[in-house]
Amino acid sequence: MLKLLRYLKPYILPLILMMGLIYLEVTASLQLPSYMATIVNKGIVEENQQLILDTGLKMLLVTAVGALCTVAVGYIASRVGTGYAKTLRKELFSKVESFSLTELNKYSIASLITRSTNDIQQIQMVLIMILRMVLSAPIMGVAAIIKANATAPSMTWIMWVAVVTLMVIIIVMFTIAVPKFQLVQKLIDKLNLVTRQNLTGLRVIRAFNTEDYEKEKFDVVNKDLTKVNLFVNKLFTIMQPVMMLISNLTTIAIVWVGSHLIESGSLQIGDMMAFMQYALQVIMSFLMVSIIFILVPRASVSAKRIIEVLDTEPAIVDPKKGKKNKSNIRGLVEFKDVTFSYPGADVPVVQDISFLARPGETTAIIGSTGSGKSTIINLIPRFFDVTSGQILVDGIDIREMKQSELHKKIGYIPQKGTLFSGTVESNIKYGSPKASDDAVKKAARTAQVSEFINTLEDKYSYSIAQGGTNVSGGQKQRLSIARALIVKPEIYIFDDSFSALDFKTDFALRSALKKETKRSTVIIVAQRIGTVLNADQIVVLEEGKIVGIGKHKELMDSCKVYKEIALSQLSEKELENE
Repeated sequence: MLKLLRYLKPYILPLILMMGLIYLEVTASLQLPSYMATIVNKGIVEENQQLILDTGLKMLLVTAVGALCTVAVGYIASRVGTGYAKTLRKELFSKVESFSLTELNKYSIASLITRSTNDIQQIQMVLIMILRMVLSAPIMGVAAIIKANATAPSMTWIMWVAVVTLMVIIIVMFTIAVPKFQLVQKLIDKLNLVTRQNLTGLRVIRAFNTEDYEKEKFDVVNKDLTKVNLFVNKLFTIMQPVMMLISNLTTIAIVWVGSHLIESGSLQIGDMMAFMQYALQVIMSFLMVSIIFILVPRASVSAKRIIEVLDTEPAIVDPKKGKKNKSNIRGLVEFKDVTFSYPGADVPVVQDISFLARPGETTAIIGSTGSGKSTIINLIPRFFDVTSGQILVDGIDIREMKQSELHKKIGYIPQKGTLFSGTVESNIKYGSPKASDDAVKKAARTAQVSEFINTLEDKYSYSIAQGGTNVSGGQKQRLSIARALIVKPEIYIFDDSFSALDFKTDFALRSALKKETKRSTVIIVAQRIGTVLNADQIVVLEEGKIVGIGKHKELMDSCKVYKEIALSQLSEKELENE
């Protein structure tokens, strides 16, 4: 948790100011019992009305100063706490954005969301309470003990008994609470995971009529979380009356012992009343600390989870000084003996991959399911780094380029079209926010999605729901293609981006793309043989290895795997006519 304190550096001056205000607040609180003792011992006993009036005015003034300091401390604590949480969220979000797919696969999406929201909220709440109460509590407690000892040394033992009892209770509570808070955060992760899976897979759940099964899964996690939270809340419920009991018993003990001392003439009534106030201030100080001791374990668990993410070093990092292309080559992609294994896997997914994708040409990658097609595509933007071999873009190893420079060259259209909440226009302009309206419409026409957009009530201002749930799969794919087209990259990567399109739209789209991408390198991963027939180069994969490279007609004669794929989808007559 101490590692997170470095993010408090911007708030050093407000914290210093707050410490000064806390000192004034504590001084004012400690001064009131002394004034009260003066009024009782001298003012009332000696019937000195002027002394009572003067001391009363001082008490009012000190109370006003203390109240103003209390308000100011609360305000600063809230500002610092919320600002700190904002900084922490920003740092965590920036860190997650720097992760490669290797790190993202390590943490579940539900867990990252919980860490960015619930965990930081826990830290913010505890920080505000620490700044507001815990900083003043030790000062108040120590000063009150000194004052109490000076006022009535013979009764100090009563206060120490109360303090030791409180400390024992706090330690017991702390020991019980820590494991439970760790469990709470894990169960929140699990609850978020189950909820997210249910919401994203709602159509499948309804299609297979498994609503009851999913409800049972949710109920199990929900009940576990409720059970642990109830236990934790019982700790709080038990703690408050115990603390009040100790406080009340301490008051009774002070009155009992004090009355005997007053009777013997060794203590004045005002001093006993002042001692009682000091004792209550000491107990309240420990009570504040005890509340924090209950909350800190949960915050410490949250802090560890946040630190775990912040301390995770991305597997893929930029070089200190990235190389830039100084030649006239634009969009040349070359694989040189590339082998890749997923972290922890024993067998490579792809092995000894070598081919060249040239500008102005279309390179298609085809193969059976699990042959490594999408893996090869994911290696080009450095979503993963190769295990061995090289991938060169414009003659430069992509590991020697800054990722931002590499990504500027690439227009990536994933297998599953991803849209963001916003409008049709904002989704198309996602990679080029300053693009003109004409450019947006041209990209939409090329992607064969303009006809669909024109049927919408708000056309390009039509609202897209989160994840694009209010448009079809084919529409999502075409909008994703339009988003890539508007950037005008040097390299287009289509990861099976035509799978949700009908044959007519597929053909029209590929014809339009050919005109727009004639100077760029186009790499297509496809399942349909019709999508790759006219490619300048077809790379055929089988079990992670290249078993054939060439054009359609060449591969029909030389590659058995390609021929089997082709004949499984089209007849020989249809293939001849293509």
